[in-house]
Amino acid sequence: MEQLGLEIISLKNFDYIGFAMLCGKYAIRFVVSLLIFFVGKWIINKFSFILEKIISKIKIDPMLAGFLLNIIKTLLFIFVVLAALSNLGIETTSFVAVLGAVGLAIGMSFKDTFGNIGAGVLIIFFRPFKLGDFIEINGVSGRAGEINLFSTLIHTTDNRTIIMPNSQVIANRIINYSLQEFRRVDLVFGIEYSEDIKKVRELIIQTADANPAVLRAPEAPADPFVGVLEFADSSINLTVRCWVRTPNYWDAYFGLNEEIKNTFDKNGINIPFPQVVYHAQDGSTSSAPILPGKTTALPQ
Repeated sequence: MEQLGLEIISLKNFDYIGFAMLCGKYAIRFVVSLLIFFVGKWIINKFSFILEKIISKIKIDPMLAGFLLNIIKTLLFIFVVLAALSNLGIETTSFVAVLGAVGLAIGMSFKDTFGNIGAGVLIIFFRPFKLGDFIEINGVSGRAGEINLFSTLIHTTDNRTIIMPNSQVIANRIINYSLQEFRRVDLVFGIEYSEDIKKVRELIIQTADANPAVLRAPEAPADPFVGVLEFADSSINLTVRCWVRTPNYWDAYFGLNEEIKNTFDKNGINIPFPQVVYHAQDGSTSSAPILPGKTTALPQ
């Protein structure tokens, strides 16, 4: 009974008004901190939108612009979070020190991940490719997309998006197919040994000249060229080299393949194909083509 009486006395002496004022004080601080966070976030989005418009007008490389915007937004967001915490009465100096220590520990644990940031800076600084270039990195080819703090996006020709860590990008061989103004189209055609090489060369050159994408010197590095590449087992292989503007490469590649084949057909130029020759006991011979997926029947 005495203990119960002491508890009643202590409750009577409790400063409810002071407690309510204290709760109200921190409730207001909490609400203000929320306002600082959400308003700050809204201002960051608006500022980023305006900054993006300004950058687009002064014609900075889109890849560099996107990378800088990501860094600025991240730094501003950290500033807003620290401002909100400071309003709650949390000592941000010690908080930053603790955050730095935690960041160091995390950085040691995830050094490869944070190494991507440095690799991203190197990519932006040396600029081995720009946004929209057709590139190949570590066997992956496609259009270069956005570069963020940790990764590079590559959009393939079959509409896939491959996300590659920046450290892998900078550590591997980068092939940029869009960097130069001109590209050379290399084709190989096989003709029978009985064909006239000079005549075939002239027909190929005429066909190449008729293609609007194929260029001649001095507009291009060289004129269309046809030469003997090798004497194979069943054919003479000719190499065809034509210069085109880089955006026209694939149109010229597929177009020339079809056009040269049609020229061969019109002029009776034979292209060798695999076939089996049968020798009968009576001395006669016969042949049959080897077709993919088909079984060649023996002559009766």
